[in-house]
Amino acid sequence: MPSKYGELGIDVRKRGIEAFEKVVSNLFPQAFCVVTQDPNSPNRGIVLHTDGAGSKPVQSYLHWRETGNSDCFKGLTQDVVAMNLDDIVCVGAQPLAFVDYIALNSLKVDKQALLKALSEGFRECFENLKKQGLNLAFSGGETADLPDQVRTLDVSGTILGSVDLKKVIKGDSIQPSDLIVGLSSDGKSRYERAWNSGIMCNGITLARHCLMKREYCMKYPELIESTGKPYYGRFKIDDYIDELGMTVGEAILSPCRIYAPIILEILEKLGEQVSGLIHNTGGGQTKCLRIGKNIHYEKSMLDEPPPIFKLIKEESGETWRNMYEIYNMGVGFEIIVRRGYADEVISVAEKYGIKAKVIGRCLKSDGINKLTLTTPYGKFLYSRS
Repeated sequence: MPSKYGELGIDVRKRGIEAFEKVVSNLFPQAFCVVTQDPNSPNRGIVLHTDGAGSKPVQSYLHWRETGNSDCFKGLTQDVVAMNLDDIVCVGAQPLAFVDYIALNSLKVDKQALLKALSEGFRECFENLKKQGLNLAFSGGETADLPDQVRTLDVSGTILGSVDLKKVIKGDSIQPSDLIVGLSSDGKSRYERAWNSGIMCNGITLARHCLMKREYCMKYPELIESTGKPYYGRFKIDDYIDELGMTVGEAILSPCRIYAPIILEILEKLGEQVSGLIHNTGGGQTKCLRIGKNIHYEKSMLDEPPPIFKLIKEESGETWRNMYEIYNMGVGFEIIVRRGYADEVISVAEKYGIKAKVIGRCLKSDGINKLTLTTPYGKFLYSRS
């Protein structure tokens, strides 16, 4: 069955990026992100990674237009930092510096209000990280007024990290019998100010279209004018839903959880006992397929997904199989660890107020990476094509 997400123009499998494989200087093609040789140190690698907040800025724009409160832009800063920072720690890199890139339609967005909100957001985010023992330099960035290219705004960033080449988490040491520990994406950690819906930064386009009222598109045609696909939801941004414990708008804009302090502590304590790290962003629960070789990932102990995902499924009509490929479904980060060390991983996560549990194990595959998900809504099989 075709994906509702795909009908909106999104390819969750990112087909076509393989065209870059031969031109990118990547020391470890099977690793979670690119590691290049440090030209000034033969023993170290450079990790330079860039990512954005997906279409969350469009949802923030809607909130700003409806409320006039530019504080709704602040959460985007944590989204962008998390999407970059938590990717590079998947190879064991120590983060060094971060820059942002802000593109906006200056005819639609109050530039000064936006930049003030974002600057405050970045300040709060980096101060919070410092309290968790992670001193990441914010090295400025770039702002571009692009009214003839950008409908509303976009916020992205780039992070620089460094890694000892002998300690890179490449994923090639994943073995049958290794366990998969999942860290929750929802709830409230020790270092978060508010309850998190768990949605992170992927699948926001589908969430916006199936949850938000069509009248918003009539009021603000710039929300959809490039696609012509209107919203078809039944909610306003301030509609409170008991199951969510927040408004629908707050659930969509919940900032992406930052896992880096937890992961770096786990690596410091367990080192080589960790064989793989996965940040469940694009590809959701199938993200694990991109690392390791000839591994059959079997996740048979997944909990019920948080309410935001059930709501999106009900309102969009998306299949459960596709939902698990689009969204993290409550597990934002996975640690693959040798049998006998899972309890230590869980202990570190729980110290930070993050729910963690063993969700599965690794088995030997038959030539390609495979994934079996046993969920409350059925068993789903995936493979890396």
